[in-house]
Amino acid sequence: MRRPTPEPVSSEQVRELALSVMKADRFPMLATVDGDQPRLRPVSPVMTKGFTVYVANLRSYQKTIQIEANPKVELCYLDDSHDQVRITGVANIVASTDLLNEIWDSNPLLRSYLGDINDPQLIIYQIDPIQVMFMREWSLEYHQVDLQNRSEN
Repeated sequence: MRRPTPEPVSSEQVRELALSVMKADRFPMLATVDGDQPRLRPVSPVMTKGFTVYVANLRSYQKTIQIEANPKVELCYLDDSHDQVRITGVANIVASTDLLNEIWDSNPLLRSYLGDINDPQLIIYQIDPIQVMFMREWSLEYHQVDLQNRSEN
């Protein structure tokens, strides 16, 4: 069996390729830490602005306890071509009423599931990127995404 030969990636392409993978994968995996045990689960972001990702959660979920104890998280996106994006970041609870309303108004599923933006169970996490890495299908070579140009964040 021959090892796959992925297309080369130029530094100019990395940002757009990474954003493309994120757009293609509707259910990235979110990693949290539970004591000394990593926990991984699929999530459905309710909004994405560049590499800043917003995830809805309920206060009764285990990830709430885990993020409260350690807000360092990682998201992993994978597209059909096996290209991947890993976002290492910090999860913070969104407190901005304007941002909460924007998310609420743009998510019919969230509205139908909870019924009221003031539901005390609702938490929206904003995952702020510290590092973003892109890898072309199984190339075993990560490319760092430049976060200095945060125009869409």
